[in-house]
Amino acid sequence: MPGQKKKYNVRFPPGRIKKIMQKDTEVGRIATAVPVIISRALEMFLRSLLTKSSLITQSKHSRIMSSSHVKQCIESEKLFDFLRDLAEHAASTARQGRTKGKSLPGTGAVHLPGRVSGRAADLRVGLPNPRQHTLSPPASLGARRSASSPASFSFTFQKGLVVPP
Repeated sequence: MPGQKKKYNVRFPPGRIKKIMQKDTEVGRIATAVPVIISRALEMFLRSLLTKSSLITQSKHSRIMSSSHVKQCIESEKLFDFLRDLAEHAASTARQGRTKGKSLPGTGAVHLPGRVSGRAADLRVGLPNPRQHTLSPPASLGARRSASSPASFSFTFQKGLVVPP
């Protein structure tokens, strides 16, 4: 029917993406498909960053993914070079926020429930939550899950930021 809107299966709200894009004065009109494409690109980017960070976390025999693990991932992967300044700032902020060896909320630590010696597919980032998003390989791309690659990651958003549980 011509009067109905198409509902896209996206993880991030296209309306919010459109508002963020329109804050830039150089951006004019935005086609309907653009926020959907940006959402999909963001999903793929986060999957890549979280997968590589979780491998670093596992290699250090840790069950907590901290900002230092993400920083190490950013420094080791050329793809994430544009995040170096942000990672440096986040790591210094996390160090200032710690007292008596306990990490405070907002320090970037993410608990990974699951066995450290288990398969990567057994690990999940975050806890079940109504505002939680899960990244999994899309069936539309014909992606197949292997034992060596993580099946899915979950994370929670609060005011547009990824928040540790």
